[in-house]
Amino acid sequence: MGTRIAFLFPGQGSQYMGMGKDFYDAYPVAKEVFEEADAILGYNFSDIIFHGPKEELTLTKNSQLAIFITSYAIFRVVKEEFPTLVPSVCAGLSLGEYTALVAANKITFKDCLVLVKNRAQFMNDACQTHPGSMSVVLGMAENQVLEAIHGFKEVGIANLNCPGQIVIAGTKEALEKASAELRLKGAKRILPLDVSGAFHSDLMTAAQNSLTPFLQSVPMNTSPTRLVMNTLGDYVDDLSDIRAQLIQQVTKPVRWEKGIQSMVASGIDLFIEMGCGKTLAGMNKRIGITAPTLSIEKVEDLQVLAKDLDV
Repeated sequence: MGTRIAFLFPGQGSQYMGMGKDFYDAYPVAKEVFEEADAILGYNFSDIIFHGPKEELTLTKNSQLAIFITSYAIFRVVKEEFPTLVPSVCAGLSLGEYTALVAANKITFKDCLVLVKNRAQFMNDACQTHPGSMSVVLGMAENQVLEAIHGFKEVGIANLNCPGQIVIAGTKEALEKASAELRLKGAKRILPLDVSGAFHSDLMTAAQNSLTPFLQSVPMNTSPTRLVMNTLGDYVDDLSDIRAQLIQQVTKPVRWEKGIQSMVASGIDLFIEMGCGKTLAGMNKRIGITAPTLSIEKVEDLQVLAKDLDV
């Protein structure tokens, strides 16, 4: 039996100006992705990805699109350069779940780009109408965090990324009060995140409601490549269940660590992260995954992949 491979895709917050530009310059297939995205969106969005300004790129309505397009462009290059490299499963962190859908052939790039555009806009709007933020709690387990924040209505767990790293989200006032309680209960550190809203919390309910009809009606296909999804932290195969998970994901916690463990339990022995940053490789290390994780962020990373695959 050959190597069982998982493709992983990063989420919001990993963006930076100029990401993907080396792939755009070096590979026609990557350039095609950026140009197709510009044509679908109806304006030169690639210019924001490559040249900013940073404040524009960081806006939720832009950063989600930028990361999705860049990750997919890198995926297309990997697919073209390594045609025998076939994933058993795809997964993505929050927004990255949409890139995973396209990479797994569950949905077309065009349809998914329109979905991401709507998701980004609806979440951007929700950030303005229901302001909030997120903080990472270090050194506590899930049950300890839940117990500490139990009395605070407008705050909840948003991400369970890796051991000892739990993200909470809510209104700024609730986050401050919850943070004080968490420190009393033994949190090592609590770090505010530089985000524009309280993602994966009830403050995103309006965005979830707006996105639901789009997710329910978008065409989806069955394919051999499986998905591990955020809210369950497990494999999801049925198309109606995939839609339901994507809807829930807007307001429910991302169980990333559980998802990675599910992949390991199913026999995955190589993880390949595609997109900006190396966050997911870092999380795998903290989760204690012994299987290698390769990150493809720059053109030169393809040489490392070729060496590892011995091609």
